[in-house]
Amino acid sequence: MRVVLDTNVLVAAFIARGVCADLFERVIADHELVLSPHLLDEFERMMTAKLRFDQTRVERALALFRRVGRIVTPEPLEEPVCRDGDDDAVLALARSASAACLVTGDDDLLVLGRFERIPIISPRAFLTFEPRYDDG
Repeated sequence: MRVVLDTNVLVAAFIARGVCADLFERVIADHELVLSPHLLDEFERMMTAKLRFDQTRVERALALFRRVGRIVTPEPLEEPVCRDGDDDAVLALARSASAACLVTGDDDLLVLGRFERIPIISPRAFLTFEPRYDDG
């Protein structure tokens, strides 16, 4: 199944062992990780500007993402859904990629529950997630 991991999940997977790191490993082993240029740029900005990680380490992470993930350039949403445009970019990616789910720790996205027919779930919820392929 195609899975979109939000930037906060990718960052958490690289800065500490735990649920997000385990989830990242599970996704790349058993599913199709879907990324976008926007998500990769956001990851790089967060890791270098905000968290002050060494550029070489960040470049290695980005190279890994490009190697194990599928890069999709999504069509933008017709109308804003969230107050944060970065969140709308993630929703657009999930829709364009026909993702089975969007995994995030962002409360502004989690509160939606789903976008169109795509469940929006927490990293912990992904560990027991089973996609539904009905019309509901």
